[in-house]
Amino acid sequence: MTNFADNFGVMSKEIQNTEEQFKGAMADCRALFEKKLHDYGPSWRILRPSSLTDQLFIKAKRIRSLEVKKESLVGEGILPEFIALINYGIVGLIQLDKGFADTPDISVEQAMALYDKFAGEALQLMLKKNHDYDEAWRSMRVSSYTDFILTKIQRVKEIEDLNGATLVSEGIDANYMDIINYAVFGVIKLTYGE
Repeated sequence: MTNFADNFGVMSKEIQNTEEQFKGAMADCRALFEKKLHDYGPSWRILRPSSLTDQLFIKAKRIRSLEVKKESLVGEGILPEFIALINYGIVGLIQLDKGFADTPDISVEQAMALYDKFAGEALQLMLKKNHDYDEAWRSMRVSSYTDFILTKIQRVKEIEDLNGATLVSEGIDANYMDIINYAVFGVIKLTYGE
């Protein structure tokens, strides 16, 4: 299992390898997640699926709003929102795996182990897709990642409304993975530039 903490601080401008850039972005996200766990504990364990979807929605919607308006009145830019999408996407995968709880029911250590598990799965999926798509994401605009993330969130809402009874579509977990990976691409692009 990959421990992304081992790669913290990797997001230097010199790194050009997609896998290393991905690991560096995830390490920074993990470090923030761990700090928030210290401050709040795993309070997110009480989130029901629809509430988590709405949290993802407001983060993605804010990115789109900032991209369109080109101004933030609260002083926070787009990068922290992409990081939040990554971390909430991993929370979503944990919630799918464990179900929601009435009170926080896991330790910080358990939460971090689950974080590492799903971050590792997101990395493996990205590597497979990146191979097949030949790094096409690098030629895309960051605003396209935002729109794709919003589309994935809308799909999750539809799947939730159908109580998971889809006919041919991927499940919520696949959409969360795509949200995480598009958000990581956003972090990489905003860190390294086009």
